[in-house]
Amino acid sequence: MKRYFPPSELLIEPNGAIYHLGVKPEQLAEKIILVGDPNRVPLVASYFSEQECDVQHREFRTITGTYKGKRISVVGTGIGCDNIDIVVNELDALANIDFGTRYEKEQFRQLQMVRIGTCGGLQEYTPIGSYICSVKSVGFDGLLNFYARRNEVCDLPMERALLNHLGWSGNMCQPAPYVIAADEELVGRIAKDDMVRGVTVACGGFFGPQGRRLRVPLADPRQNEKIESFEYLGERITNFEMESSALAGLSALMGHKAVTVCLVIANRRAKEANVDYNAKMNELIQTVLERI
Repeated sequence: MKRYFPPSELLIEPNGAIYHLGVKPEQLAEKIILVGDPNRVPLVASYFSEQECDVQHREFRTITGTYKGKRISVVGTGIGCDNIDIVVNELDALANIDFGTRYEKEQFRQLQMVRIGTCGGLQEYTPIGSYICSVKSVGFDGLLNFYARRNEVCDLPMERALLNHLGWSGNMCQPAPYVIAADEELVGRIAKDDMVRGVTVACGGFFGPQGRRLRVPLADPRQNEKIESFEYLGERITNFEMESSALAGLSALMGHKAVTVCLVIANRRAKEANVDYNAKMNELIQTVLERI
């Protein structure tokens, strides 16, 4: 039986656009590039041979166009898993809910989503300037714990091993991290043999949750040391960022393909950073456009 989505659950603007993104169903491509920085949306779209639409609504911007015959939408998500929750749910609604009747469509439309971002490397083999494709993501954000069937798509043994290794309990840091794999086919297509295939921790913030201390002390001063030393079935945690777990988790629950690829702009072990990374980011954008 098809499910009906009332106005309180699915918000649609009078012009037929989804509430937060401001995008209409016919404006969405099946191949989607997600970027956190809104200024990166026109940068990605600058490689399109033609553009169909350019929609700016709230902090979100979407441009749909064509790259070498491929119809692609590039969407600015903003920072954090909370924004990914909005964006991915609304993209899925645009693809799989009839906005006229508010019923789920009979035919499922699968989306392919690749997030391009920046991150902090945690191992010697993830130096500044390297590219990391998140084969698995560890969610310190807690988002997927609010959705049914999370245990069906997550790596429960790895979750338990990590939590035991960290030694967190009660309200110390994040007591219930989740581990989710990206789409295997999309990982192979995007990463090929020239990106590091890693395990990424998606944090709920940039400072304390990533082990950065400015004026406020950390709950677990050894957090990063523990994360860097964790190993499970030969896999090590390679980098910090703030969105990959929500993207991979929601996509798995919905039946979409998704993966995150990041440019390393800081190496936490070496205590080095480079904020002048435009050339390397342009290279990554062009690589993803070719492979998506």
